[in-house]
Amino acid sequence: MLDIKYIRENTAEVKKAVARKGAGAGLIDEAIRLDQLRREAIVKLEQYQGELNVKSKEIAQLHGQQKIDAINTASTLSDKIKQLRPEMEKTDQEYRTVMYGIPNPPAPEVIDGASDKENTVNRTWGEKPVFDFDIKDNVALAEQHDLFDTARAGKVSGSRFFYLKNEMVILELALFRYAIDTLVAEGFIPVIPPVMLSRRIMEGAGYIPGGEDEIYKTQDDTYLVGTSEQSLAGYHADEILDESKLPLRYVGISTCFRREAGSHGKDVRGILRGHQFNKVEMFSFVKPEDSAKEHDYLVSLEEKLMQGLGLHYQVVNICAGDLGAPATKKFDIEVWMPGENDYRETHSCSNCTDYQARRLNIRYKTKAGKIETLHTLNGTAFSERPLIAILEDYQQKDGSIKVPEVLIKYTGFSEIK
Repeated sequence: MLDIKYIRENTAEVKKAVARKGAGAGLIDEAIRLDQLRREAIVKLEQYQGELNVKSKEIAQLHGQQKIDAINTASTLSDKIKQLRPEMEKTDQEYRTVMYGIPNPPAPEVIDGASDKENTVNRTWGEKPVFDFDIKDNVALAEQHDLFDTARAGKVSGSRFFYLKNEMVILELALFRYAIDTLVAEGFIPVIPPVMLSRRIMEGAGYIPGGEDEIYKTQDDTYLVGTSEQSLAGYHADEILDESKLPLRYVGISTCFRREAGSHGKDVRGILRGHQFNKVEMFSFVKPEDSAKEHDYLVSLEEKLMQGLGLHYQVVNICAGDLGAPATKKFDIEVWMPGENDYRETHSCSNCTDYQARRLNIRYKTKAGKIETLHTLNGTAFSERPLIAILEDYQQKDGSIKVPEVLIKYTGFSEIK
């Protein structure tokens, strides 16, 4: 959520900025209108309440007709308060709904564009693997080695679910332990968070309203997480943190759920795009002046992890139109998958500035005792997608699959035969 005071003082600038994400100027006008009504109602309510308090004190000291008149006046004021309060609550709810619908404006340096087709490559690392034999894609390799099973998962759960099996299970645990060990050494606090969230927390993280099509909702009015980012964002909701404790960095490990409602018929083979998957996620709470530097730091950790696996990748600048509502700036990492002869996304890293913190009421106290809103950032450490690239990149002519050297101490084996 944006600062309404900033919106009032910089209306034209905010309209222009959110338009880069496809948001209409009318959304800003409506927020200002409702804010004005809300503030006027608050002033009236405080005025009536103040007059009622004064009149109530006077009643005890009056007699006769004066007392009767004072009681009648107090009754009138009380009726006005009763009428105004629900109107004010209705206006406040409308105001919050509109404010929640305003996206975080893109950073000035973010490139313009309407979709992922306008994203640009920032840099690449490593070389594409070269093979002297006919290679297989990850699905064929998995079938050959019995590493995952989508057919039986479809029988049990439906499409876009899978069983991981045999060495693939060990390889995933090794991948995640490699990430956790690396990040804990950097000072991140490991967390296994809840995977069911209240509406308030999912709204606070910025995923509703607007993202309901991709989120699973339970009959208990809770939501299944699509990433640990959402539950970690809410960890310090309604808290005031001490400046000396910032930055606070967490690494969350959880099962995640996404409906993939907007991807019907896309990537239905294999495990690239499932409704359920596991993921390790980085999350940072920082002072506003440190968030740009923290963003670069999180991306550098993503690259460090990928370079440890020896996988060729590219870092992609996400254009304004492809940014989600909470992010003001975002980078993706796309790994080369030789079986597809294409790059596929494995990581994202977003700076959400104060957007989530305002919605979740997370602040910090400066050394001078001032209360300020902090910034939040998130970035993928690993999901299961790099496993696909490992299968394809490390396949051998004899049909075996080598294990990246950095993972061998966790797997206990150096190849899948």
